[in-house]
Amino acid sequence: MKRLRVLVDLFREARFAMVENWGRSMLSMIGIAVGIAAVMTVDAVSTGGKAFVMQELETFGLKSVWVYRTQSNKDPHKRTRTGTGINNNDLIALQGDCCPSVSLISPIVTPRERAPIVQAGNRYSNSQVIGVNRDFLTINNDQLRIGRGIREVEIRNRRPVAIIGETVISSLFPGITNPIGRTFRISGREYQIIGVLRSKSRDLLASIGSAGGDVNNRILVSYPLVQAMNGNDDISYIQAEASTVDTAEAAAAQLKGVLSRRYHGVFEYESETLASYIKTTDNILGGVTIIGIIAASSALIVGAIGVAGIMSTAVAERTREIGIRAAIGAHRSHIMIQFIVESVLICLIGGSFGLAVGLLIGFVLDFFTGFPLFPGIGGISIALCVSILVGFVAGYLPARRAAQMKPVDALRDS
Repeated sequence: MKRLRVLVDLFREARFAMVENWGRSMLSMIGIAVGIAAVMTVDAVSTGGKAFVMQELETFGLKSVWVYRTQSNKDPHKRTRTGTGINNNDLIALQGDCCPSVSLISPIVTPRERAPIVQAGNRYSNSQVIGVNRDFLTINNDQLRIGRGIREVEIRNRRPVAIIGETVISSLFPGITNPIGRTFRISGREYQIIGVLRSKSRDLLASIGSAGGDVNNRILVSYPLVQAMNGNDDISYIQAEASTVDTAEAAAAQLKGVLSRRYHGVFEYESETLASYIKTTDNILGGVTIIGIIAASSALIVGAIGVAGIMSTAVAERTREIGIRAAIGAHRSHIMIQFIVESVLICLIGGSFGLAVGLLIGFVLDFFTGFPLFPGIGGISIALCVSILVGFVAGYLPARRAAQMKPVDALRDS
């Protein structure tokens, strides 16, 4: 209880000293506030940027795995066989119990030659036609705005039904929000619309050329219909969903292993997983964040040096006070703690102001850019802890010098 009372008294002394020299204290707080605000802004941009990128990556399905035949042949004397290296029989094999890390599989079949003609009346569209099965929507994290998905019976019977994106509607049926039941033609064959995909945003990925075209300009039909257009039963590639994000690489290896064994190594297969893109994104943004925080910390270092200088001045100005307190029995630890508390209090208040400024900057950036640029709870906690640490480090040497003063020398020098 006595120690608590002593700490309360020391806190009051530190607060009184700050009020007594409020101008100097405010300048110190501003220095720390600028440093903390800079660090918080970097953290906010990093956290928000990562969330924005992850939001776009989610449009591919976080557990997605792609397996396809590679056309590169390392042996120039080896005869290259034509074809995609995956057909309907392979799909049946892959859908068995061969791949425990795979939960869902969808064949992806694209038109072999030039893009098919998509037409509704006298209007045309350059939409991407993709042949899939009923699991594709789940695997690719696609959602329907209206309508329904393709049924298994429609795939077996090759019924000409289609799911279209919003861009397709604007091209073929301008001004219509619900095109369910309407028909259009693909390469002369009539298809009925049974569903409309909810819009997706891949603006950032599109800006760096990684989005693969307008994601809302797709037409999904059952894969046997596209195979009929191509005149074979080839599957362009496989898109699967792993049981978990962590098992995506294992799922890819299992799928490639089955295909390689079926063809005795004649075809070579490659795979991609969204998990690898997520890891790459984390590494890049993490490195950028570290560099940004190091750069922003320079302002915090300048603020800490300012606090240390002001505390040294405070010790020099209060030499008489230190001497009197030491002469009447004050412990050295009490004198030292008083100045450290004062330094920590200055930095903590300044850090709180900097935190508020950082949050305000996040709100402003969010308002003008639409990005969720807000610091995480971890960043806020770290900012406050850093403020306390800076206060302790900046005040330690001046406080130590004050505590080591002898009463006689302090009173004589005052």
